[in-house]
Amino acid sequence: MDEYKSHIKDKVVLITGGGGAIGSNLTGVVAGLGARMVVVLDDMSAAYEWNIPSLPNVLLVRGSITDEVSLKRVFALKPDLVYHLAAFFANQNSVDYPQRDLMTNGLGSLLVYQYAQMCRTGRIVFASSGCSIYGHAAPLPLKEDFMSMHLTTPYQITKMLGELYANFFHHHYGLPIVKTRFFNSYGPGEVPGQYRNVIPNFIFRAMSGLPLPFTGTGEETRDFTYVIDIVDALLRAGYFEKAVGQEMNIASGTEVNILEMAGQVNELTGNKAGIVHAEHRVWDTKTRLLASIDRAKDLLGYQPAMGFDDGLKTTIEWFRAHWKEIQRDAEFPPGMSSAARGIVTSTPKPGV
Repeated sequence: MDEYKSHIKDKVVLITGGGGAIGSNLTGVVAGLGARMVVVLDDMSAAYEWNIPSLPNVLLVRGSITDEVSLKRVFALKPDLVYHLAAFFANQNSVDYPQRDLMTNGLGSLLVYQYAQMCRTGRIVFASSGCSIYGHAAPLPLKEDFMSMHLTTPYQITKMLGELYANFFHHHYGLPIVKTRFFNSYGPGEVPGQYRNVIPNFIFRAMSGLPLPFTGTGEETRDFTYVIDIVDALLRAGYFEKAVGQEMNIASGTEVNILEMAGQVNELTGNKAGIVHAEHRVWDTKTRLLASIDRAKDLLGYQPAMGFDDGLKTTIEWFRAHWKEIQRDAEFPPGMSSAARGIVTSTPKPGV
């Protein structure tokens, strides 16, 4: 077994936001690598117990990173390694609720760093966001040495704030911290909803026989990153010494056209409803996204393994396997009609 995996054995690992899509996958992998205890701290506001691995060495603590009682409880277990994934996700949610975004992503991150520093945590890995640093006019591929002050959502601002606080704690206190910038994560584990990512929402609607809402011109691209590739990068970030104090893109390094992706989803699910034009979101100013992953390759030995076509198929398979739970728990506003949500009262239509 690679050392970046084997070093997990017998360690206590804290994962804030461990009930989310990335966190739940990370929890299962870390537990399977022989961690003595995987402590999941999650307020369950956007997570579900059925989606968290039920294993003897996984401890779920229901609580918020803004609640010091919860933080005292989990840090009293003396974690050797902290993955700070908890966040108020994401762009549109932060536009609608900017104060909650600041409290969670700003104050919450500050508190996590404070407790990690006081408890002399061996390493903390912070989940930042590729959309939060580079603005809308950065040259492609996006490289870590570019930074923009022209951000368009509170989420982007507070994710950058999390990185800036990380820099302070690393330089002032010597806190061993690594900053990972995720790009358009997708894969098994993400329940769709009003504030979730485009791929799970497209799959959900397609499996419900509804048209997929498209807001662009057809030229838009994103750098979609499979969740298990992100998990592998996080494991590496928790081990390699030369990554400490650094920031790095975690992406696929490949552009995928969103309109073509929508067509793939419809084809793979047998959805005949097609695509419908939807209103453009004011904050969504990026036409293309493509990240350079050279630094992650150099510092971590990171190399994404999942091709997009196979990753999309695997994600749809996960939806089929958990369709009843997803239908029940998909996060949409109260009062939204079943048709608008994509809810159907039966199993997916034939061929799906």
